[in-house]
Amino acid sequence: MEEKHILLGKTPEEIQEVVNQLGLPKFTGKQLVDWLYRKRCASFEDMTNLSKSARALLSEHYETGLTAPLKEQLSKDGTKKYLFAAGAHFVEAAYIPDRERATLCVSTQVGCQMDCLFCATGKQGFEKNLSAAEIVNQILSLPEFDTLTNIVFMGMGEPLANYDNLMRTLSILTEEWALGWSPTRITVSTCGLIPNLKRFLDESKCNLAISMHSPFHDERLKLMPVEKTYPIKEVVHAVRQHDWHGQRRLSFEYIVFKDLNASKEHVKEIARLLGSTRCRINLIRYHAVPGIPLKSPDAATMTWFRDALNDKGIIATVRASRGQDIDAACGLLSTKNLSKN
Repeated sequence: MEEKHILLGKTPEEIQEVVNQLGLPKFTGKQLVDWLYRKRCASFEDMTNLSKSARALLSEHYETGLTAPLKEQLSKDGTKKYLFAAGAHFVEAAYIPDRERATLCVSTQVGCQMDCLFCATGKQGFEKNLSAAEIVNQILSLPEFDTLTNIVFMGMGEPLANYDNLMRTLSILTEEWALGWSPTRITVSTCGLIPNLKRFLDESKCNLAISMHSPFHDERLKLMPVEKTYPIKEVVHAVRQHDWHGQRRLSFEYIVFKDLNASKEHVKEIARLLGSTRCRINLIRYHAVPGIPLKSPDAATMTWFRDALNDKGIIATVRASRGQDIDAACGLLSTKNLSKN
């Protein structure tokens, strides 16, 4: 039996090529783009302005690629964690409503090669890069899609390690033929893969978030093995070459651990490292993950660290903890499902 191909993730030109190969009327291409990306239609049978024969031919050879989540977890604070199929694997997306904002945290890989000490996803090992269709499906198949105001690529995996599919996804999100979102509504997070980081800064207008977690080489190396290849000082140097005076935003993600990375010395070194860089630091209180030897700091530590950074002229905020009563930490829900299979 012929394996069916996926339409989701294709550009208008690629969809037009499919239409031509199937011998369908030329205008069918624009209709398919509209049904996929604007109407988020999961079935060819529901594409009512296509002829019955066109729908049958498309169904014979293709799938839309739009599939509903397999599982949902709801937190008492309104955060929702969704589990999606990705071939024989699972990936997660987290929906985070907050007053007038609603943010979706999206995954780009199954597992992760970075193996950060604090991350549940890294403990799965690396399985595969998600296709553009598998990334976009997390967004378009979200039940709350119409409420979304922001998207962050901070889920499972290192986005810049799946660069081509990331950029294809960003194109679908921002181009007028698809969703037409402003790039300033989208943030891509990275641990700092410098070659692709430089490409991203040149080829995209989306916001950037760098995972710092420590300004000290030896300490960050223990937390993040990527520090050996791409030291944080070189990552900061790379982003400082870019002009951040427009609407595009640069931020640094900083997970705070108990008795580890929130001292006066850390404040001083962060200030020295960043210098006059236009950025902000998002302080994230670590929440314990089973099997990982790191602990959560108390609220007083978070407040002191934020204030100490602010006193140095650095805009620092404490990110509110969300979804603590569900498997909200990156990789936890998919890890549990892996363990059941």
